[in-house]
Amino acid sequence: MTVERRSTPLSRSRRPTIKDVAEAAGVSRSTVSRALTGRGYAASDVRERVLRAAAELGYVPDVMARTLKQQVSRSVGILVSDLRNPFYAELAAGASSEARERGYTMVLFDTSLSAQAESEAAEALVALRVAGVIVTPNSSAVSTYLSSHGIPVVEVDRQFAAGSTDGVVVGNRVGARTATAHLVGLGHRRIALFIDETDWTTGYERYQGYLEALSAGDIKVDPELVVSSGWDVADSRRRALDMLRGPDRPTAVFAANNVLAEGVWRAIGELGLSVPGDISLVAFDDSPWMSMVSPTVSAVSQDTFNLGATSVRRLDERIERPESDSVTTVLNVRLVQRESTAPPPAL
Repeated sequence: MTVERRSTPLSRSRRPTIKDVAEAAGVSRSTVSRALTGRGYAASDVRERVLRAAAELGYVPDVMARTLKQQVSRSVGILVSDLRNPFYAELAAGASSEARERGYTMVLFDTSLSAQAESEAAEALVALRVAGVIVTPNSSAVSTYLSSHGIPVVEVDRQFAAGSTDGVVVGNRVGARTATAHLVGLGHRRIALFIDETDWTTGYERYQGYLEALSAGDIKVDPELVVSSGWDVADSRRRALDMLRGPDRPTAVFAANNVLAEGVWRAIGELGLSVPGDISLVAFDDSPWMSMVSPTVSAVSQDTFNLGATSVRRLDERIERPESDSVTTVLNVRLVQRESTAPPPAL
């Protein structure tokens, strides 16, 4: 009597398991595990058979189950402030690329500058048992909370917990001083600063760089020219319209980030003024639009992709050596001079 053995296809509603892969490849589950993870010996022909069976079945390893079993996570979290801003999108792209190179999966949260969203994201990452977290923090709360749960943290772009967590930042003070000094060197004496805040390390250091350049040029600070211009293009535009309509308007503007620079740029155009004929403009953060408009905009350039990648490298080192002293890495910036800056108009 002939007995036919028929393989029953997996139900579409059931996820393939490691047992299914083992049966399809004709090996044990432990062999499948060694072949898929690369940990332990598996002959090359056996490994190929296992990989082929896994691909045909559509098998995806259960990362959470592996994490619980091994007590080692290969996932990292990244919390950024606003993915609508190209700066944070590029930072996340750099972090994602480096995480992938190092064998980590990345869990991304956009907190939209909300303390509540940041807190909820941190709680979710603790529940997911991530190996570490990269964050562009809104306050010290998120780093303190994650650290209290034993999760390594790297603060990126700005720091609230320097000394207790690692950080990766750029030369904010140097960049702002260089940009403002460039305007001073062209002969400008009335230089406005558009800035979102001065409480965070980014805003504070850029403000200090602005003040240092004015002092070096023997220019007295005019508080009326320091504009707290909100967090978005619309706020910056409104404040710029108010300032630039006045009879005693500045001859130059240093915008402390790319979003504020866009608001100032739009206001200048709406008022029928010219760049740099009436107003010189220089920005911190070299956003792509700045080299696409006419005239092109001078800007302090930072390698934002590398900022994200460096933060993952720092986090990976922290995960490997949790007891080592905290480190803050400062990346260089440079001023890219384009067409938006020139000597002030003759009075």
